[in-house]
Amino acid sequence: MSIEAEVITRIENHVGRITLNRPKAIHALNRAMCEAMIEALLAWRDDAAVKSVLIDHAGERGFCAGGDIRMIAESGAGDASEAKAFFMTEYQLNHLMFEYPKPITAVVDGIVMGGGVGISEPAGVRIATERTTYAMPETGIGLFPDVGGGWFLPRLPGQTGVWLALTGARLKAADTVALGVHTHFVASENIEGLKAELLAVPADPKAVADRLADDAGPAPLDAHREAIDRLFAFDTVEDIFAALQADGSDWALKQLDILKTKSPQSLKVSLRQIRTGAKLTAFADNMAMEYALGGRVVRTHDFQEGVRAVIVDKDNAPRWSPAELSAVSDDLVEDLFAPLPEGEAWKPLIG
Repeated sequence: MSIEAEVITRIENHVGRITLNRPKAIHALNRAMCEAMIEALLAWRDDAAVKSVLIDHAGERGFCAGGDIRMIAESGAGDASEAKAFFMTEYQLNHLMFEYPKPITAVVDGIVMGGGVGISEPAGVRIATERTTYAMPETGIGLFPDVGGGWFLPRLPGQTGVWLALTGARLKAADTVALGVHTHFVASENIEGLKAELLAVPADPKAVADRLADDAGPAPLDAHREAIDRLFAFDTVEDIFAALQADGSDWALKQLDILKTKSPQSLKVSLRQIRTGAKLTAFADNMAMEYALGGRVVRTHDFQEGVRAVIVDKDNAPRWSPAELSAVSDDLVEDLFAPLPEGEAWKPLIG
């Protein structure tokens, strides 16, 4: 019995096509999948026969649920070498896509979280459907919104990126399109027609998407945008907690209750990541920051405990340590963000 490739790459009518093909795992990324995508993208970069790139997925469960969290946790319980090797490759893929000289279209029909965000946000055309569910839920497992989250989230309108990073909120297409997370909405029943048109007009995927896009409908989040911008504008998590408590509205108190379930360490790390990323001028610098951070965070108690509670035992009752925000010291956070020595630091792909 032949084993199907977890990533299928080919050229069709001047379009380089990448199809994620690990449907039972909702296409969760492993290192080999990232390497296969890098190999294809490098081969197509200077190939005049390839006018644009289209990335999609097999099956109907979702685009990509993230990275191979179990492997990362198991590696983090040891010396984290395998986790770091994965992050190095995954972040090189993210950066390659961000800097790619040809148009990339990502069709995110279904779940798109974590690593799936990392391979769709760098695309110039990002298509959502009514089945799309977008989230960066990492604070719930003791991690932080990596794969470029430090770059993309603070560049969303107002403080919505901070709110998404800290709460792990899940958004549907009306909100993601309104925020600019995704550029277009196309009903799932029209996706195959869209792909056919992209193959027919390979050099200008944006024009195709502009022509075929549907109305995503009103954005539910609009009702809370003012509150998000006001209550999540602070530079410490303690001040955000205090602002939510003082506001006292049902919505604000609900956000506070959600935040209290997250890893205090992750909340502080994620806010620092977002505020730092907002000031960076190069995507590569953000990825170097996240790589240094990731190699350390996966070895912490909270990541190991978060994976146990949410993914392994599924009791959804993580015991965070430190358990309180006040116990997460500035020195602890500072140590996690320290740059790596030159020989260990993240580097973009040569060429």
